[in-house]
Amino acid sequence: MEPHLKHSVVDGVATVVISHAAKRNAMTAQMWRTLPVLLERFAGDPEVRALVLTGDGDTFCAGADISSLRAPERGPGDGRAPDEAPQDLAVRAEESLAAFPKPTLAAVRGYCVGGGCQLAAACDLRFAEEGASFGVTPAKLGIVYPASSTRRLAALVGPSAAKYLLFSAELIDTERALRTGLVDEVLPAGQLGKRVEEFTRVLAGRSQLTQAAAKEFVSGRAGREAHWAEEARGSGDTAEGVAAFLERRAPRFTWTT
Repeated sequence: MEPHLKHSVVDGVATVVISHAAKRNAMTAQMWRTLPVLLERFAGDPEVRALVLTGDGDTFCAGADISSLRAPERGPGDGRAPDEAPQDLAVRAEESLAAFPKPTLAAVRGYCVGGGCQLAAACDLRFAEEGASFGVTPAKLGIVYPASSTRRLAALVGPSAAKYLLFSAELIDTERALRTGLVDEVLPAGQLGKRVEEFTRVLAGRSQLTQAAAKEFVSGRAGREAHWAEEARGSGDTAEGVAAFLERRAPRFTWTT
């Protein structure tokens, strides 16, 4: 089967599955180009309240397909600039994922390496199955890791851990990934899917207004406090949340991005 991104929406949760079995779910140039398109579609769908990124089978993503670094894919009418490098495609996909306005979660099994780790780091949260391996590997290829990706990694794990990963290109296990903050939860084998399903159901039931504002504030974006205060006043979410609490029922939030 040709490498591609599978996708579905169930109960308000969109799932994107990286599928390239022949190369441990390595991302081709076409897959990098497809991801921002999918994310734009899901961002504009009011039925989607959270998004999961995962890999097919027992691997998350082993990075970029190296053959696409050597011989970039190109086709007539693909809208790509003549000098568009695969690394530019990866950064664009990463930035689209980081800017997605709803909660995102990477569900990681097996290898999460190179561009795969880049994508996982761009998600809001990362849950991993025991036995997963993480690595940032441009030093093995003589590639300068993008500045935006480097800053995002350092903000996530701290400067020292980021340097360890970038300087050495060594893989780390789930225990160390959890300790450094690269992952948020580690699940025993066979339990990742159930935990992700349960947690995303929780996310889908919470206020999108709260989540969207929190994403902006945590990212450090400034100057929109008045905007979010106005959104809160006009949304009805606060009144609904208080009423649901007093009536001991699940809230029915209506604000959407």
